[in-house]
Amino acid sequence: MSQERTEVGSLGEFGLIEHLTKNIEFQNASSLLGVGDDAAVIDHYGKQTVLTNDLLIEGVHFDLMYTPLRHLGYKTVAVNVSDIYAMNATPTQILIGIAFSNRFSVEALDEFYEGVYAACARYGVDLIGGDTTSSQKGFIISCTAIGEVAPDQYVQRSGARKGDLLCVSGDLGAAYLGLLLMEREKKIYLENPQIQPDLEGEKYIVGRLLKPEARKDIVEFFATAGIRPTAMVDVSDGLSSEVLHLCKQSGVGAVLYEDKLPIHDDTRQAAFKFNSEATACALSGGEDYELLFTIPQDDYEKIGNMNDISVIGYITDAEAGAHIVTKGGNKHALTAQGWNAFGGHGS
Repeated sequence: MSQERTEVGSLGEFGLIEHLTKNIEFQNASSLLGVGDDAAVIDHYGKQTVLTNDLLIEGVHFDLMYTPLRHLGYKTVAVNVSDIYAMNATPTQILIGIAFSNRFSVEALDEFYEGVYAACARYGVDLIGGDTTSSQKGFIISCTAIGEVAPDQYVQRSGARKGDLLCVSGDLGAAYLGLLLMEREKKIYLENPQIQPDLEGEKYIVGRLLKPEARKDIVEFFATAGIRPTAMVDVSDGLSSEVLHLCKQSGVGAVLYEDKLPIHDDTRQAAFKFNSEATACALSGGEDYELLFTIPQDDYEKIGNMNDISVIGYITDAEAGAHIVTKGGNKHALTAQGWNAFGGHGS
């Protein structure tokens, strides 16, 4: 990596914006006017527009001691478009505002934007605007994502009905264990700076933390398979929390089965090393950015060929509440931290 350092002040605000956005090429016909005017212009040609915003603060949402700026740029886009996919919509544009202290050089901001542009290419979205300003300390990111959906095809959290199947994409708990690992290595490094981080064999959980992927493929699969989920949410706060959100918004209960939860082998091994329970990590960890959704039982055959979707339970009456059935056959009330039997576990 080049050791050059260009002070942001040498470019000025407009010069910096021009520098960071000079190579933008639009991928969507709906992007009419982007960076360089007072506001962007988009036209969705009769489709419905979906909007979401996320604020990421250094020291709260990310730690630059172990988060490369390129990964942070990628993750900023991925976690925002994940919310668009959770509405069964297609992301089309993003706006990014950043505030940064004078410890960040132009080269550092270039790295962040390299990640942003890589994610834009991956998800087919256009960066159409934003803002830059200074902060007293640290790095602050605001990202707004815009998407489109055919009229009445968007999916809310509130449509689940008794008898629906409860499904989730991918696997759960890895990002939380990646965070535990990076925090452990950071602590060791701060105490002994000569010791190099030991991430041997932990590529999967570290990748799930630093470079999560939004489930574009799942939403595309819904379209080709003729599936419209009755309710959907992305798993950012942990499976338990998301199931409870979905139940509350839909006015229903749920039963999940511990032995149906999709957990990667590397996640199980990491949980064992950390003396953690893999199920607790899956239920309470968060930052998985998988899609949790419900479908009518009649659609079960349609998901049969999709290896990356697991049916983890079903929807019940609200009076029954939300429960998990353990591998041993015991039934526990689901809480935002997993289930009551774990007491203090969760994040």
